[in-house]
Amino acid sequence: MTFPQRARLAGGVAALLPAPALAHSFGKLYNLPVPLWLYLYGAAAALLVSFLMVGWFVNAGAAAANLRTRVLDSEFFRSADAPAVRAVLRALSLAGLWLCIATGLFGRNNAYQNFNMTWFWIVFVLGFTYLTALLGDLYAVVNPWRVMVDAIARRRPGSFSGRRQYPARLAYYPALALYMAFIWIELFGATRPLSLSVILLAYTALNFGAAWWWGAAAWFRYGEFFAVFLRLVAKMSVFEYAGQDGRRQLRLRQPFAGLLAERAEHHSLLLFVLFMLSSTAFDGIKDTVWWVSIFWKGIYPQLLMPLVGPDLVRTYPFLLKLYLVFQTASLVASAWFYLAIYRIFVWMAQRIAASRRSLPDLTLQFAFSLIPIAFVYNVTHYFTLIFTQGSQIVRLVSDPFGLGWDIFATRRWLLTPFAPEPGTVWHTQVWLILFGHIVSVYLSHLEALKAFPTQRHAALSQLPMLLLMMAFTTLGLWILSLPIQAGIPVKG
Repeated sequence: MTFPQRARLAGGVAALLPAPALAHSFGKLYNLPVPLWLYLYGAAAALLVSFLMVGWFVNAGAAAANLRTRVLDSEFFRSADAPAVRAVLRALSLAGLWLCIATGLFGRNNAYQNFNMTWFWIVFVLGFTYLTALLGDLYAVVNPWRVMVDAIARRRPGSFSGRRQYPARLAYYPALALYMAFIWIELFGATRPLSLSVILLAYTALNFGAAWWWGAAAWFRYGEFFAVFLRLVAKMSVFEYAGQDGRRQLRLRQPFAGLLAERAEHHSLLLFVLFMLSSTAFDGIKDTVWWVSIFWKGIYPQLLMPLVGPDLVRTYPFLLKLYLVFQTASLVASAWFYLAIYRIFVWMAQRIAASRRSLPDLTLQFAFSLIPIAFVYNVTHYFTLIFTQGSQIVRLVSDPFGLGWDIFATRRWLLTPFAPEPGTVWHTQVWLILFGHIVSVYLSHLEALKAFPTQRHAALSQLPMLLLMMAFTTLGLWILSLPIQAGIPVKG
């Protein structure tokens, strides 16, 4: 074998290994202060205690009390929701979208020097999601695509009233498909500033076309996936926005009470919620040695090698394409995999409670109780990016195109991003995971009180759901611990 062939083979074999393994020469390792199994047992025990306390003390009266709201009608809140304030927020949202597109098209194609990557992926996709959980569905007010559609509709009435009625059978499937495409782009698209701008332009055209064809009201309720995603997240907020422009009310409610006010209205929305869970879990395992080995040590030698031959050097480019197909199929299938598990546990709850309600009906009843878990999964996986890369928006706003400008004299600010200590990160992740699952146990019990005839039936029905929450907790902590157990260092 010649030297070039040996080099190509070595490169191919190296590429089969997870990328983080290449970083062992840098930084310092972080080891768990106690074995992982102690964290898993401790989290499971905390869930069990929480379940017993909820089952003993929470009754139907408490469930009804959760739905009470209070109108915030002070001068401060009326001013905060004034038409002029909403107009300013919409203008800023629109400016952010088009600056994001413009900087990608005309600025430097460097992810760390261009405004649009940090603005979109960190400030909007992460930061605005977390803000929504605190302040409610602000996106319904500032959605830049809806802002543009509404502006055109005011000048040309009827432009987005719809040419066809939105098919009821589609429900939330368009939003689910777009959400899956978005996560694929995030995980495998290797976006750069230019490609991100092209994607945003395409998504803008899609929203205009779909709103023109089916009507703005239907599309932005069922099809625009950011609107669907953020509307679900906003149900956890203590703030609720009710009514239409001109007669709006800002209401205060208990945390997470919005998840009890209504249930999932369609099977497609249940799948959307489950994909919120499964996509984050998939992101956590997709580059681990265990997952990579499934394809390269299982599927490849057993199924593919007899078809493509044993010459890894020659077939490696083709195998990489098949590996991407494998990853894509696994990402998409993850929602249905979680659905199968979820249906099994709901079926067990149905049997234990001797309920006559149908299984599909009960799966919709408990769907929103999973949202806190999906949310804390997202936070635990990505919140450090807010500190490390999100803070860079302060300097990037002075030089959005990466051309050496210093518009606001902040270009040299925060050159060294803040990075939390690894021990702080890990224990924050543990507490967040545990908190999210305890909240879901509580919400699931409240839903059971509404779904089943007696408190005893409701409590017994939650035994399978408790097992499901324990499984999700241990799985979540195990996934988060994989980089640490693999010895991946943290730069310091």
